[in-house]
Formats: sequence, structure tokens, C-alpha cells
Amino acid sequence: MTAPVFVVEEVPAGPEFVLDGPEGRHAVSVKRLGPGEALVLADGRGRWAEAVVKAAEGKDRLVVAVDSVHEEPPADVRITVVQALPKGDRGELAVETMTETGVDAVVPWQASRCITQWRGERGAKALGKWRTTAREAGKQSRRVRFPEVAEAMSTKQVAALLAGADLGVVLHEDRDTASLALASAELPSTGSIVVVVGPEGGVSPDELAVFAEAGARPYRLGRSVLRTSTAGTAAVAVLLSRTGRWS
Repeated sequence: MTAPVFVVEEVPAGPEFVLDGPEGRHAVSVKRLGPGEALVLADGRGRWAEAVVKAAEGKDRLVVAVDSVHEEPPADVRITVVQALPKGDRGELAVETMTETGVDAVVPWQASRCITQWRGERGAKALGKWRTTAREAGKQSRRVRFPEVAEAMSTKQVAALLAGADLGVVLHEDRDTASLALASAELPSTGSIVVVVGPEGGVSPDELAVFAEAGARPYRLGRSVLRTSTAGTAAVAVLLSRTGRWS
């Protein structure tokens, strides 16, 4: 089994480091790590260190010996998923599974057909949950570079994001639309891919038109229609398998 990941503000160069606070409590009281066990200290931005437990002190303090420090470079092809706001906790489910799969960034989108509305304090709280979910899922899946979760965007802002991408994808299940199979799309060897996932009611015709003007095309995943909370994860899996990041 791979070593568990714990998040630190700055990755220590060694030779010794004390992991305390919430991460130290999780390591000692939940994971119950003891002397000689391996762990990874990561900043979530690609820098990480291999370490070994020297001693556990109390309920929230772990003394570790830092072995070696590494840097994971950004991916050659960066994958961003623009996720329309789902109902209930399905947004957090989408962020969790996309993070575990390997997405690089998530952008909440206030689509016209979204039932959920992010406004004021409620929006800030919801965004905080998405970001916490990305962090925790990044740790669980042993990632050392966690996905960024941006501020919620309007359709106009999403169109600008698509215009700057090397490949713009709008997942669309309408059989009357000349959508292409994502599994056979021509992918860039470097740069960025932006995938738009619509809400439960789908991407509206006006939004499709705006995204088309930005250079994005409609794509389908397969014969079945996925929920908004699972379509992004499936799309990321398809793309990662074809960009070489899973090889």
C-alpha cells in the first residue's frame, strides 16, 4: 500500500519535522501511525517529501525523519472541468470523484438551467465545501498536486475560458446535435483541455451558441446519459487514458 499523504504549508527539507495540528491529529489518532511507518508530506502544489515516523507524542503530534524531497511538474495537458451546479451534495460528489480520477482544475458554473443558486454567504460556504472536498480527496487518492477549485463563473466567463483552451469540449447528449465521440476527439499533445458539464436540465441552446462562438464543440461520452455529477469524472477518465497520463 502506498504511504498516506499529509498536507503541510511548506514541505520541509529535513532532517526532522514535527507534524501537528489537524494533520498531526489525523496521523496519530485516526491513522495511528507509529515508529518506522512511511508517510508523505505534500503542499498540494506538486512539492512533496518522503518521511518516516520517529515518534508519536500525545494525540496530535508526530515527529518524522525527512528522507528526500521531490517536485512533480505540472501535466503537459491540463484538464479543467467546468461543472454546472448540481442539487444537494452532488457537487461535492463530482469534485471528489474527479479529484480521485485526476482532474487538474474544477470551475463551478452558474448555468441558466441550474436549480441551485450560489449567492452571498451560501455561495461562499458551498465553494468552501468544494475546496475542502478537493483537498481531502487529493489526500485520499495519494495525489501531491491537488486540483484548483475556482470561483463560480458565469456563462460569459466560461466562454472566455473555452476560447483560451487548446480543446474546448461541451458534453451534450441531444441526439439532434451533431456531437462527436469524446473517445475519438483529436487531443493536443500539450496545453489545456476544458470540458463543460451541464446541469440536470442540460445546456441551453443559447449557451451552446455562446460556447460554439468560443470554439468549443459538442461531444458525447456514449449511448447512455450520465448524471451531471458523474459525467465530468467519466470525461476525465477518457481523456487521461488518451493523453498518456495513465500509462
